[in-house]
Amino acid sequence: MNYKWKYQSLTPQNQEAADKLSAEIGINPIVGSILFKRGIKTPRQAKKFFSPRLTDLHDPFEMKDMDKAVKRINQAIGMKEKILVYGDYDVDGCTAVTLVYKFLQEFYSNVEYYIPDRYEDGYGISFKAIDRAVSLGVRVIIILDCGIKANQEIAYAQAHGIDFIVCDHHVPDDELPPAYAILDPKRKDETYPYHDLSGCGIGFKLMQAFALNNGIEFSRLTPLLELCAVSIAADLVPVLGENRILAFHGLRQLNSNPSVGLQAIINVCGLTDKEIGMPDIIFRIGPRINASGRIQNGSETIDLLIEKDLTRAIEKANRINTYNEARKDIDRQMTEEANAIVDKIKNLDNRRSIVVYNKEWHKGVIGIVASRLTELYYRPTVVLALDENGNLTGSARSVAGFDIYSGIENCKDLLENFGGHTYAVGLTLKEEHIKEFIQRFEDYVEKHIKDEQTAASLDVEAELNFSTITTPFFNELKKLRPFGPQNPEPLFSTRNVYDYGTSKVVGRGQEHIKLELVDNKSNNILSGIAFGQSGHARFIKSKRAFNICYTIAENTYKHGEIQLQIEDIQPANTEQK
Repeated sequence: MNYKWKYQSLTPQNQEAADKLSAEIGINPIVGSILFKRGIKTPRQAKKFFSPRLTDLHDPFEMKDMDKAVKRINQAIGMKEKILVYGDYDVDGCTAVTLVYKFLQEFYSNVEYYIPDRYEDGYGISFKAIDRAVSLGVRVIIILDCGIKANQEIAYAQAHGIDFIVCDHHVPDDELPPAYAILDPKRKDETYPYHDLSGCGIGFKLMQAFALNNGIEFSRLTPLLELCAVSIAADLVPVLGENRILAFHGLRQLNSNPSVGLQAIINVCGLTDKEIGMPDIIFRIGPRINASGRIQNGSETIDLLIEKDLTRAIEKANRINTYNEARKDIDRQMTEEANAIVDKIKNLDNRRSIVVYNKEWHKGVIGIVASRLTELYYRPTVVLALDENGNLTGSARSVAGFDIYSGIENCKDLLENFGGHTYAVGLTLKEEHIKEFIQRFEDYVEKHIKDEQTAASLDVEAELNFSTITTPFFNELKKLRPFGPQNPEPLFSTRNVYDYGTSKVVGRGQEHIKLELVDNKSNNILSGIAFGQSGHARFIKSKRAFNICYTIAENTYKHGEIQLQIEDIQPANTEQK
């Protein structure tokens, strides 16, 4: 892929302020500039950013309806009513259900959980699931990571004597469902200080409020923070504010004393004895948690996450791992088929969006395929398959900076339902509307997307000389972790570097390059790895100068040694802005 490198510079005035901040807190000016770009502009803010404290979490009762939600849970416990914890089948939903179920189970036994079947129930709450809850004598349903648009279903439940507590983080419609309580920071009337919690984060706030109200020590909640970290990473919500606190301490819990279920997943992923970070969750832990809901039923994930026996947990994790392997095969085949459809789109070069569908595609994988197509073609993408009701259902994924939710919302009169975030949306429509939808969506994207959003780019924080890349500098960069949306891992560039003479192609398919590099301004020799970039090997070995864009990491195999994770390689004469 041909990337454009975009340098994230500050104005002279802001650079002066960033340098002042760096001097006041005693950090490298480059790190100070990165902090400033993240909105950290005072020593006090920097201290809180570097050392997130659980005591800085907001009072959960600041969230609308929280008092009502806790009151209803307390009432249910007092009257010995059955509570059902219900959630979406993705990582965020499964971690949210696990967190709320595990915590309530410590104090009350008449609690069950339910994850809808992607094929039998569809997304969110269904009439079928409500009927099942009625037959079980359920009186309260705590629904997590979905439900904010289930107006008819919740009204139906209400008519059958079931109260709903909605815990969602998706954008609601103008009319809220008739639930007993609605916890959603994206409510138009919400005054809660932080709006970007994950679904699991909302579940945590509910349990935090429940604990506060019932005199339960906060320490009883801390083991569950690992689930918040997993959800924040996997759901790609911003890693600033309250999410940063939850992710920071959740990762600490995951690395020091993980639950039996997550330990089993860690073992299956080959992450034992490794310090787990957000990328490990995104690329290894998250997909395995997701696989059950994509291929079989998400309830198997909950069974694993609440398991207390390690031997049984490993058996369950291995089974889920087989689902993930099956998912990979389906994913690969569907991506190839989708690419073939895209290749046949007329005037593809002039189109700003991509919409593809195949009635035979596996519903559980279409979100992944949409993400792959977005990465490949760098355009907002919708991938659809046929659902059990004969409608087209699917996922939409966006490129950086483009609000795909607004694009889908613009076509809502053609849709049966939709919901999601700025960068990811689920939707359903009748097949008869597909042609009009494709055109309407394309018209919206063409009108609102910027040219730079349709080209692959890398946001570079600063240009460095190798002399700057030292262990102390790297240790300061590590203080910026955990990385994620709105706090991305810093990318740097260095111009005019050369092969030290020992670089070589590696990997089973000889697809990667292991590098040893020097620049023209220092005597430092730095090692690096460039995954999937073996096409540059001949140029590198020609002893000509080239430019690199990279992150700075620790060599996994040589503890304490700095290694460049190279994202892009370009000839030294390439012009970048």
